[in-house]
Amino acid sequence: FQLYTADPVLLSELVCSGVFSAVSMFLNTLTPKFYVALTGTSSLISGLILIFEWWYFRKYGTSFIEQVSVSHLRPLLGGVDNSAPNSPSSSNGDADSSRQSVSECKVWRNPLNLFRGAEYNRYTWVTGREPLTYYDMNLSAQDHQTFFTCDSDHLRPADAIMQKAWRERNPQARITAAHEALDLEDCATAYILLAEEEATTIVEAEKLFKQALKIGESCYRRSQQLQHHGAQYEAQHRRDTNVLVYIKRRLAMCSRKLGRTREAVKMMRDLMKEFPLLSMFNIHENLLESLLELQNYADVQAVLAKYDDISLPKSATICYTAALLKARAVSDKFSPEAASRRGLSTAEMNAVEAIHRAVEFNPHVPKYLLEMKSLILPPEHILKRGDSEAIAYTFFHLQHWKRVEGALNLLHCTWEGTFRMIPYPLEKGHLFYPYPVCTETADRELLPMFHEVSVYPKKELPFFILFTAGLCSFTAMLALLTHQFPELMGVFAKAFLSTLFAPLNFIMEKVESILPSSLWHQLTRI
Repeated sequence: FQLYTADPVLLSELVCSGVFSAVSMFLNTLTPKFYVALTGTSSLISGLILIFEWWYFRKYGTSFIEQVSVSHLRPLLGGVDNSAPNSPSSSNGDADSSRQSVSECKVWRNPLNLFRGAEYNRYTWVTGREPLTYYDMNLSAQDHQTFFTCDSDHLRPADAIMQKAWRERNPQARITAAHEALDLEDCATAYILLAEEEATTIVEAEKLFKQALKIGESCYRRSQQLQHHGAQYEAQHRRDTNVLVYIKRRLAMCSRKLGRTREAVKMMRDLMKEFPLLSMFNIHENLLESLLELQNYADVQAVLAKYDDISLPKSATICYTAALLKARAVSDKFSPEAASRRGLSTAEMNAVEAIHRAVEFNPHVPKYLLEMKSLILPPEHILKRGDSEAIAYTFFHLQHWKRVEGALNLLHCTWEGTFRMIPYPLEKGHLFYPYPVCTETADRELLPMFHEVSVYPKKELPFFILFTAGLCSFTAMLALLTHQFPELMGVFAKAFLSTLFAPLNFIMEKVESILPSSLWHQLTRI
C-alpha cells in the first residue's frame, strides 16, 4: 500500500510488464493449428462477404456495404448532404429535373417496328429463339387497346370481339378471334391483326392492309360527320383516325420493304400533311430512312430542319442522321494523319461536333455501326438513349452509313472523344441533360436474354468487392502456408509482430529518456 502511494510510476510499469508478459505467454502457447483455424475462418467469412457483395452488385448495381455506410452510418456520424435543397426554388428545380428524368425513361413505340408474322416469326422458325420479350409484347397489347378500341365497341359485335382479341396473350387465340369478327362483318382492326400476325410475307400483309384501308376510310368518313354529336361519337372518331393512320403508315412501310421506295415516300408525305398533329407515330423517322435510301440528301436536310428543333424531343435517328450529313461533306477526303498535322478545317470541325452530339445523346450506337457488337432484331418498343434505340437505329441505317464513303472511318476516329467532354455523364451533360440511370433496367426488360445489353457508363467494381476479394485470397493463402509449414510460419509471425511493434517500443524508449521523471509522475497522477 505504501508502494502504491509513494511511487505510482513504478506501479504502472509493473502493470504494463505484467500485461506484456501475459500476452507473450499466450502467444507462445498457441499451436499452428490455431493459426490455421484462424486464417481459414477469416478466409471463409471474407469469401461469404465477397459472394454476397458480388450478387448484390449484379442485381442492384451498387455495393451493399457502401450503400449502408452512406445511408445509415453517415447520418449517425453527422454527415450532411450538401446537395439538399434549402429553398423552394431549388426544390422546384429538383422536382422538374426528376420529372424530366422520368419522362426520358419513358418507353416509346418503335416507328420502324417489324411485322410479327412476316419477320419476327420467321426468325423464330429459323433460330428457335424468341426475338420479343413478354414485357415488349405486353406494351404492344396496351398500345393496340389504346389505338384500336373505344367505349362504344360493344355496339358492334365485330368490334366487341376485337376488343377482347387485343387482350389475348395467346397469338393463335387472337388470330381465331379476328376470323370470327370477319365472319360477322367487315372489320378494319381484324384485318390489321391478321396482317401483323398471320401473314407470313410482306406481300400477304400488304393485301390485308389494303382491305383494311377500304373499311377504315369509310368508317373514318362516317365518324367524321358525327364527331360533334357527343362524347361517344368523338371517341369513336378518334379511334377511327388512329386506325386509318396506322393502316396508311404500315402500307407505306410495306412499299418500302418491297422496294417501292418513291411510292413509300409519297405515302408518308401525304400522311404527314393530312394528319400533322399525330406526332406520336413519329412518321418523320420512317420518311428520313426512305429518303436516305433514295440518297435524296437535300430532302433529308429539309426534314431535319423541321424536326431537329430544340423544343422537340430528340432521337438517335435525328442526331445520327444530322451527323451523317455533316460527315458526308468531308469524310471522303478525311485522313487522321493529315488532320493531326494541319488541324481540322471548319467543315471537319462541324462534322466532329455533330458526331460528338450524336454520341452524347446515344453512346451505344457507334459500336453497332462499327460492327464491334453484333446486331439482333429490333424490339417493338425502344428506350431513347438506350441500347434498344441503338439496335433499332443501326438495324435500318447501317447501310446508309456504309454507302457514304469514309463516314464510318470518320466515326471510328472521333466518337470516343465525346467521353472526355463528359467525364461524369450521370451527373452532368454537355449538350444534353445528364444520362438517365434507368436505361439499363428498362433495356433488360425490352431486349431478349440472349443479347448482352450495352451499359453506359461502364460500372466499375466497388472498392469493397475488390477489398473483400483481396482479403479472402490473402487469408486463404496464409491458412494454406500455415498448414503446410507451421514452424516456418510461426517464426515469420513472431518476426512480423516484433517488426510491427518495434516503432512503438522505440518511441516509448525515447519518450522515457527525454521526459523527466517528475513530469511522468504528474501525468500518471492526472
